[in-house]
Amino acid sequence: GAAARPDMDLLGDLRRMNKRQLYYQVLNFAMIVSSALMIWKGLIVITGSESPIVVVLSGSMEPAFHRGDLLFLTNFHDDPIRAGEIVVFKVEGRDIPIVHRVIKVHEKGNGNIKFLTKGDNNEVDDRGLYKEGQNWLEKKDVVGRARGFLPYVGMVTIIMNDYPKFKYALLAVMGAYVLLKRES
Repeated sequence: GAAARPDMDLLGDLRRMNKRQLYYQVLNFAMIVSSALMIWKGLIVITGSESPIVVVLSGSMEPAFHRGDLLFLTNFHDDPIRAGEIVVFKVEGRDIPIVHRVIKVHEKGNGNIKFLTKGDNNEVDDRGLYKEGQNWLEKKDVVGRARGFLPYVGMVTIIMNDYPKFKYALLAVMGAYVLLKRES
């Protein structure tokens, strides 16, 4: 009876240690997620855009931007919108913002601006994409304006949207890595 006692203490110690390591890994993961959220919120404040970074999902802006390019946006309301500028806008009834070039601008004396957009690779302007009866966009429709880009970095996003199984596999691998990683 007395000889079995040291082994039981060892097992108890191991369980406590594993629990502590698990808590540590979960907290570590929570820190990574909260840091990423803080950086994202910070970017929103700095850039003035609700989406400071977007991925180009279609080929409508080729050759300027290709599918999978990562765009960096700003949206300062003092900046006037000019023809030739690339804007990201949201249209009522569509979930995904559109990245196209401003081709015409109408500026009224009171400072009110209306403008028309078109994809560089499209034959016609975007009036067919706007909501029913809408012929022009206004500043309130703009999510941001392209200020820079990284080519093809967003392909991972496109692959995850096109192949949901890949997304879940990648999330599972990342989760396992964070939970099983040992401090070296």
